[in-house]
Amino acid sequence: MNDTLKLKISKLPTCPGCYLMKSEGKIIYVGKAINLKNRVSQYFHQSRDHTVKVRAMVARIDDFDIVLCDNNLEALILECNLIKQHRPQYNILLKDDKHYPYIKIDPTEDFPRIEIVRRIEKDKAKYFGPYMGTTGVREVMDVLRRIFPLRTCQGVIKPSPDKRPCLHYQLGECLAPCANKTTKEEYGKAVEEVIDFLNGHSEKIEKRLKEEMLAASASLNFEHAAELRDRLASVGKLMERQKAINVKGGNRDIIAVVSDSLDAMVEILFVRGGLMIGAENYTLEGEGDQSVAHVLGEFLPQYYDEGRQVPEEVLCLEMPEGADTLAELLSQRRGGSVTIHEPVRGTKHQMIEMAVKNARDALDKRNAGLSRARERTIGACEALKEILNLPTFPRRIEGYDISNTQGALSVASMVVAINGEAASKEYRRFRIKTVEGANDFASMNEVLSRRLTRAKNEREAMETVPDEPGALTGFADLPDLIVIDGGPQQLRFAREGMREIGYDIPIIGLAKRLDEVFVPDSEESILLDRKSPALHLLQRVRDESHRFGITYHRNLRQKAGMHSSLEDIEGIGPAKRRALLAYFKSIAKISSATIPELCEVDGIGPMQAKIIYDHYHKQEESLEDEGTISDSAQPENATEGALKEAE
Repeated sequence: MNDTLKLKISKLPTCPGCYLMKSEGKIIYVGKAINLKNRVSQYFHQSRDHTVKVRAMVARIDDFDIVLCDNNLEALILECNLIKQHRPQYNILLKDDKHYPYIKIDPTEDFPRIEIVRRIEKDKAKYFGPYMGTTGVREVMDVLRRIFPLRTCQGVIKPSPDKRPCLHYQLGECLAPCANKTTKEEYGKAVEEVIDFLNGHSEKIEKRLKEEMLAASASLNFEHAAELRDRLASVGKLMERQKAINVKGGNRDIIAVVSDSLDAMVEILFVRGGLMIGAENYTLEGEGDQSVAHVLGEFLPQYYDEGRQVPEEVLCLEMPEGADTLAELLSQRRGGSVTIHEPVRGTKHQMIEMAVKNARDALDKRNAGLSRARERTIGACEALKEILNLPTFPRRIEGYDISNTQGALSVASMVVAINGEAASKEYRRFRIKTVEGANDFASMNEVLSRRLTRAKNEREAMETVPDEPGALTGFADLPDLIVIDGGPQQLRFAREGMREIGYDIPIIGLAKRLDEVFVPDSEESILLDRKSPALHLLQRVRDESHRFGITYHRNLRQKAGMHSSLEDIEGIGPAKRRALLAYFKSIAKISSATIPELCEVDGIGPMQAKIIYDHYHKQEESLEDEGTISDSAQPENATEGALKEAE
């Protein structure tokens, strides 16, 4: 410890508050304590009880600040706010990037609408869910529209008897408050029923639908009775699909944590009205060596601080650290009592076991996905290093391809993969300048010469500024492996272009027919296993370079084909071209128009009309040869294309 730390520790108070651990002026950890002196001092005592993460953090601490609070609840709220503000490196950080769909209803509106949202806002609206995927939430929405005809349209409703209701009203899926077809009280009653239904209470709805169905049948209104029967069946199917685990009704969240040596996985099951309506999970990276109680103690305040619906009961695998204070905080956010409980037997314990099972499955799938991703990227690069006998790990792989149409508009593409993953910001494209005709060999030579010349110039420029070394970027960052789309001849010309600049970077050619790998100074190709991640990486680089080059070439070809003869008339700018095309609709009609007819166009005077007339009647031969697609070949009514052409 330095002198500053020793002095601050000796002066620590014994009251509640928060502490902010710092390293070189940056906050790296935020914590709370009932007794700041005891809690902060523990970090700096040599103890085998400290986890690897805590020991690593303490080794970096060179200063800390404290904020005093009146009680532990205030400290907990402050800790949540500070973590959200500073995002410290060593805190558990909730990264909600899945954005499960929710159903949102805002009761503060005069005529609330039902909508599907992906984010929970801090407003007065009610959010229900999350639902497992778009399909699940749309099934719920379909049932709601058949039973509770609330509006789904956007905008503020201003009831007017003169307004015509939309199709949803005709289908019985909306009460049409916009057309004054319902009262505010009647609509509000439907909103209350929807909220009750989404909270898991379907008994009243099913009872009402059944009574209405029997009444319709008794009055011989069989068509309406059949409609009510179908609605009743939809409700039943929906409630069956929501896993029927009855825990004496009520709303509760079931939360479990599992971990491996690196990360922790938190699984949450949502029970509303005694029925499980969904689940979601969160990966907490680098928290694998933390206790379940510690993870939950830091996770729950952040999780329920995102505007989520707080249930009256939270069931946990283990009681979180500071459970009493946390329950008090959640009660404040809910506006009612919230209990945190660790069930050890019965149905609730079985649900905890289900959450653990789901968490373990999610963690295993994530690890398997990471392993597969590594095999396709880093693992494939490592395999290439061994197969091709490369001097270094191929961190940066560049792929090149040439694209042209019978030698016209010849272009080249350069794509980049860093550590086996596409780095699209590093992609570059080239117009071939020194090669005429369809000569892919010479074009490849030119491209590599230009690329490496740029690299050489940028590196030399960086050497003149020794005080600002920085990381190599752009063309200055040389590839560890170059992949050419082609066989031995393309490879030879590309290598010659590289050597002319003074570089000798590992380079290979990948032929399309059998995906053979050609290496310099070897007459025999290398055939990799068709299932090899190394071959798949080379194929991705080759195919991406081809796609990128083709896209660029196609864009150039389209631009060349969209050239208009109007652009060749001196004194006729974009505005006048648009006016001419808007009036005559096509180039053919403009070219055949008389001078008086041309003068009828806004902005076209007699002198300009004569210039346009002379252009088309004195230069007919040049008109036939202009562009790759002549104006005369365009449809007579191609207004949209012609306007785009003029622009």
